[in-house]
Parts: sequence; C-alpha cells; structure tokens
Amino acid sequence: MEFNGTFELEDTTVDEVWLALSDPALIEQLLPGCQFLMRVDETDVDFDELREEAADREVEPTADPDVIARRAFEEGEHYAALMQISVGPVNPTFETVVTIDDREYPEMSAVGKGASSNSSFEMASGMTLSENEDGVAVEWETEADVFGKVAQMGQRVVNPVANRVVKRFFSSVQDQLHERQLADVEADASADESDPTDSGRGLVDRVLGRSGSDASDS
Repeated sequence: MEFNGTFELEDTTVDEVWLALSDPALIEQLLPGCQFLMRVDETDVDFDELREEAADREVEPTADPDVIARRAFEEGEHYAALMQISVGPVNPTFETVVTIDDREYPEMSAVGKGASSNSSFEMASGMTLSENEDGVAVEWETEADVFGKVAQMGQRVVNPVANRVVKRFFSSVQDQLHERQLADVEADASADESDPTDSGRGLVDRVLGRSGSDASDS
C-alpha cells in the first residue's frame, strides 16, 4: 500500500517546523493513538518493560533548542512506539519499532515495523519541508506492506484512516507552533532587548549539533 500527500502549515518557517518535528516528546504528545515514543538500543524490544518505564517518565515538549538537541531524533537510532489505531471495526494496538534511515535538514526518512494480536506491517516513510507563500509545505509519503486482519480490509478502508491520522497530527503541530509564536511575542514584549542571532537557522544548527563555523561553511 502506498500513501502520500502534502500538508500546509501556515504562518511558520521551515526552521520552526523542523525544530518541532525533531522532538520525540512533541511527536508522542501530538500523534493520534501514540501511548509512548522512546529511544531504544535495538529493534528487539520488550514492550512490557517499556510500558513500565514510560509510566515513570516526566518528559514534556519544549521550544528550547538546547533541550531538543539533547533528545532529538538521530540518524541510525531506533525508536519504539505503542500505537492504537482504529481501522474499520477493529482497534489494534501496534508495538512498533522505527529506525531513522536518513535525517538531513529539511528531509527525514525512516523504516519500521509493527505488530498487534491480529495484524502487522512493515513500512518506509519520508517527509520533505519546503517554504511556500503561506508558510511551509510538508510533503510526506509512506509505502507499507500490511498483513493480517487489517490487510483484509483493503486500501479503500486503510487509506482514509492513514490520511485522517496525518491530518490530525499536522493540525496539532500547527496549533503547537502558533502557541509557541504567541509565547515568543509575549516574551519579547516583556524583555528589555533580544538577541537576533539566536533565532532562525541558529536553532536548526543547535538541534543538528553544528557549531557556528560549521554552519557558515554549509
């Protein structure tokens, strides 16, 4: 099965969107049906242990680039997620492990697999960010092999579900970005002065772990 589309995020920049989408804590909070999203050392995961670990965590999304840089998605790293998705009459919970295949501003791709009691899938997905007149366009695509009960429903049933999940997710990202922009405006209004060198591309450089000299050479 193949899924793809473009979602428009208004009144924002590629830097702001990239920064937000680099934060696993924000993805966990905004992705519909996601119960937890955690970095793991390998793809063979004990989800019972992860459930207990997730219950004891206190991780909050943030706009602080230093915090995001410490926990941002990394190329080659593995991430485990517990995802509950309603597909037609079934409501499977997928134990999912995803590996970041490539991550270079403004593009990221990943491969992964997931399994529930009666269905499973393998997938490869990617996204690219680009500026447009109103803000940012997020082009996304996923190719998935689906097995079991969900596969029996066919793409005519599964495709609207995938599109609905993506739309809800990026709508939540849009809301989050606007909240952060309002907070920044209020902070700037109350501050005596601001440092313009700590915005825009600088945020991205810090998330990617680049120094100022590295950024100037790119």
